[in-house]
Amino acid sequence: MLPENDLKLITEKMGREPNIVEQGCFLNLWSEHCSYRSSGPLLKTFTTTGEKVIIGPGDDAAIVDFEDGWVLAIGMESHNHPSYVDPHNGAATGVGGIVRDIISMGARPIALMDPLYFGPLNTPKNLYLFEHIIEGISSYGNCIGVPVVRGEAFFDETYSGNPLVNVACIGLAKKENIVTAKSQCAGNKMVLMGSTTGRDGLGGASFASRDLSESSEAEDRPSIQIGDPFTEKLLIEATLEVVERGYAKSCRDLGAAGLAGASSEMASKGDLGMHIIADNVILREKGMVPYEILIAESQERMLFEVDPQDVEAVLAIAKKYDLNASMIGELTERLYYTVEFKGEIVADIPIKLLAEGAPTCEMPASEPAEKREWEKPKLPADLKQTLMDVLSSHNVASKEWIYRQYDHEVQIRTTVKPGDDASVLRIEGDKGIVLSCGCNPRHTMLDPYQGGKGTVYENAMNIAVKGGKGLALVDCLNFGNPQRPDIYWYLKHAILGLGDGSRELQIPVVGGNVSLYNESDEFDTAILPTPSIGVVGTTNNVSSTPLSSFANKGDTIILVGETKDELGGSEYYSLLGKKMNGNAPKVPENAVEMVDSVIKAVNTGKVTSSHDVSLGGLGVALAEMCTFIGANVDLSKACAGLRADDALFSESYVRAILTTSEPESLKEALKGVPYTIIGIVGGNCLRIQLADKSIEISLSEMEMARSSLTKQMME
Repeated sequence: MLPENDLKLITEKMGREPNIVEQGCFLNLWSEHCSYRSSGPLLKTFTTTGEKVIIGPGDDAAIVDFEDGWVLAIGMESHNHPSYVDPHNGAATGVGGIVRDIISMGARPIALMDPLYFGPLNTPKNLYLFEHIIEGISSYGNCIGVPVVRGEAFFDETYSGNPLVNVACIGLAKKENIVTAKSQCAGNKMVLMGSTTGRDGLGGASFASRDLSESSEAEDRPSIQIGDPFTEKLLIEATLEVVERGYAKSCRDLGAAGLAGASSEMASKGDLGMHIIADNVILREKGMVPYEILIAESQERMLFEVDPQDVEAVLAIAKKYDLNASMIGELTERLYYTVEFKGEIVADIPIKLLAEGAPTCEMPASEPAEKREWEKPKLPADLKQTLMDVLSSHNVASKEWIYRQYDHEVQIRTTVKPGDDASVLRIEGDKGIVLSCGCNPRHTMLDPYQGGKGTVYENAMNIAVKGGKGLALVDCLNFGNPQRPDIYWYLKHAILGLGDGSRELQIPVVGGNVSLYNESDEFDTAILPTPSIGVVGTTNNVSSTPLSSFANKGDTIILVGETKDELGGSEYYSLLGKKMNGNAPKVPENAVEMVDSVIKAVNTGKVTSSHDVSLGGLGVALAEMCTFIGANVDLSKACAGLRADDALFSESYVRAILTTSEPESLKEALKGVPYTIIGIVGGNCLRIQLADKSIEISLSEMEMARSSLTKQMME
């Protein structure tokens, strides 16, 4: 069952060969998914501490200080492989798992974000995956009453055999109610609460640590978890009640590696051992053996460390919410993971070896061979049609068909809704949080360091145009097989870029997930390097947050930042079939100052609308702002020396469009950073003047182009 080298090492450490139950525990806990065997050394380069960080990486979720006694729980996970095999249940249980990570910290989940990556919607299989993944997320999130407030949907052929489902969750708690997964005291009892344990999700952690094959849909279906959002909703309320009453000494969600993972890691963190009585686990199916009981990843389960005198009280809470619960073991001073079944010891493993002993190492890394020479394409004859084509591409088009299926207003905190640069949620009074997520995989493919760094700045600017400042970020690092030197090189340099970007912006990396082996034998492809992140920012001006659409006729339009010949990896080049050609965007040296200047400008209260410039470039950003009213724009000064297509479609980092009726009022905020007045809001069309060309496109034409995804899905 185990790789030869692992079996040899474990046998040496234990003084005997592990039995089949013990091998199952090691197979899952020592998987890449659980132990970060090849990525762990790289993750240590992140800055994970900061003034506001209370709990960083290593627990179910991170905890950062908000203010006034409130804290935020933040986590991010992937459910990629399961979502290919069973898109509805794979995506739904991805939501369920990250929500339980948040409640296990004693926090109530208040928001979800879902960066998603699919193959093009030009095949029945990709359409099926797309529809059912969205359906799985919406049905689960809506049922449990947690709003999906932000997301991303990116399409590329490399995801055809391996779609990515990344989910971030944010929770809210009082500081005194924080619970961790670190066990506290030998002799305390372990109570398992929630759903029953069945055979679903067997070996899910090890399944997530290998490539997908053409036969995965049939062969790997037993590894897929089946979710029940109604049980999850009850588990949310029961867990928070157990925590609020002070019964939970420690707590952990049963996720990857099931009961074996949760119980062994809890004990090991507290330098204690664990004795599990497998007979006491309430089962869904007859005839389950210890191997299955320990590593099944049945959903909606939570494990509590409880003082012996409080066990009955916790069981009573479970009964109140009509949940299953039983006392399944206790913490011990003997540092072993011991499992008893029918009066016999079926596993007895040194707990540090199981939970913390997986060997980690950096893999060989080598930069891919030099890319072939390329020539800049000819300037399109019809720039208006080209802009329409970019606007209607599924990566740029409105994602309304997706987010209108989500109940983003439940809990009534959401003030800026999906479809904007970032979402804004009210926490208390006019204080709130600003949320952004995603990345640009094509940029990362061209230059992983700059792509990783640009990912942080892009999300920071999304938050800045809402007046927010980054507080913390979590990541979901989706890559191919790390045993391939070129893949590991992309992983390494993307992490270095993410780390440098987060340090420059003083946004600590407080947690996340690594998802490797995202490759398809069916299509003989590896996904684009996809370092997706979720960023949480804070704002003190929720009520005055500007939206991203032009608001008032006569407002002055200001472009902050510089546009360069950086079309490499752009949506425009992708449509021309040249996505891996051209100059990749690079983060400018004064990027921090530009982000800070936008925050200052927005918080003057004089900005009437604001929008980040990113995917699709300046032409797309201007068109997206023309929801209700048009604009007259002249880019000849701001983009002097550039070709018309560079000016319209370059995806240079750290740019924003601001509008105001009082441009003089923003001078102080924008002092020292490049900005240009480029036009006036007004009219029923968007007119763009370039050096020697001009474009005019009506509001209805732009709306039609941007509705391409919705139109296809409604047909």
